Amino acid sequence: MSRKYGQRGYQDDDRDSGQSRGPSGPRPKKEGPRGRGLGKPTANRFKCARCGARILNVEVAPDATCGDCGSDLHTCTNCTYFDSSAPNECRQPVETRIPGKSKRNQCELFAAKTVQEFASDSEGVAPSDSKSAFDDLFDF
Repeated sequence: MSRKYGQRGYQDDDRDSGQSRGPSGPRPKKEGPRGRGLGKPTANRFKCARCGARILNVEVAPDATCGDCGSDLHTCTNCTYFDSSAPNECRQPVETRIPGKSKRNQCELFAAKTVQEFASDSEGVAPSDSKSAFDDLFDF
């Protein structure tokens, strides 16, 4: 059979006909968790929406403020139901839109937004002096 292009490779008859290119079935699964951090202990924590500081108390009082940045905590930006694409920017049925989402409000539907992060066995205290931290690496 004569082809327009004479180079070898495409549709050659001397190909290995023993290998099939069809599906070979499912691959064997590896044992244990896969992915970053899977299987590690996690904890749900409430964080300030402005500075990211951890807040110990999940029950937020209407007049609560962040200890680090001083911003209000009973705000729409710290709420689980806050969604900028939803009507009135809330996933719950509210009658009126609250204009300042990062300002304190008296919404009865407020639920503190928690995030899931890796739990540490002990909260390490960061040394204040970087030289002492470097020296602590090589203490025997």
